[in-house]
Amino acid sequence: MIEKIRHDAILELRLARPPVNALDPALVHALREAVESAGADDVRGLVLSGAPGLFSAGLDVPTLLQLDRESFRGFWNDFFGLCAALARSPLPVVAAITGHAPAGGAVLSILCDYRVMARGAFRIGLNEVQVGLAVPESIQAALRRLVGAYRAERLMVAGEMLDSAQAEAIGLVDELVDTDFVVPRAIGWLGELLKLPPRAMAETRRLARADLAAIFADAAALPVDEFLDVWFAPEAQQVLHALVARLKSKG
Repeated sequence: MIEKIRHDAILELRLARPPVNALDPALVHALREAVESAGADDVRGLVLSGAPGLFSAGLDVPTLLQLDRESFRGFWNDFFGLCAALARSPLPVVAAITGHAPAGGAVLSILCDYRVMARGAFRIGLNEVQVGLAVPESIQAALRRLVGAYRAERLMVAGEMLDSAQAEAIGLVDELVDTDFVVPRAIGWLGELLKLPPRAMAETRRLARADLAAIFADAAALPVDEFLDVWFAPEAQQVLHALVARLKSKG
C-alpha cells in the first residue's frame, strides 16, 4: 500500500494502491503513520510519490459511500490527521506528482514544501464542487497560501482542473519535468536543501511555515462535522452515486 524507499537521508513514500492510488481508510491511515514516524532512522527529508502517470485519484468514493456516519467520521479524522502531519512535519517534504492529482491527491501536494510535477497532459486541482462536495476551510487556506486568495477562490468555486503547464504558471506546482524524472528531481531538490546548515534551515523553515502549521494546530477545531453534513446531504449523495455508476459503466 505504501512502499518505503531510502535514498540516503531521504525517505520516499510511494503510494502503491493500484489501480489509481485512491485514498481509502487503510491507505490514509498508513500514510499518516508513515509521515508521523518518519523522523526515526536518521531520515532528514521525505518525498511523497505515486505511480507513473497517476499520483493519486483522490478519495476512494465507492468505498467511502459504504460507510455510515460514525465510520466516515473516523476516516475524515484520519484524513485531517494526515493533512496535519504534512503541514506540521519537522522534516521537509517534496511532492513528486507523477501524474494526475485531482481532489485529495492535490490536497496532499499542497501541504508539502515543494512540488515537482510530470510535464504533459496531466491535471491537478481541487474539483470537489464538481462531485457535490465543499472544500473545507483548512484546505482552502492552504491553497490561498500558494496561489493567492482570488485565484484560489476562482479555482475552488468552479472545481477547475488545470493541466501541468497551467499549474506551474500560477504557482500551484513549482516545476515540471518529464514523468521518468519527477522522483529523481524531487530527491535532487531536497538533497540540495539538506546540504544547508541544518539548524538554520530548520528554524527558518519552521518560521516560514508557521501560518500553515497553525491551520492544523488544533485537531478538535477542524471542520469534521461540517464536512460530514455536506457528504451525507442529498445533493452530494446523488452526485457521488451517479459518479460511481459512471465509473462502473466504464469498467
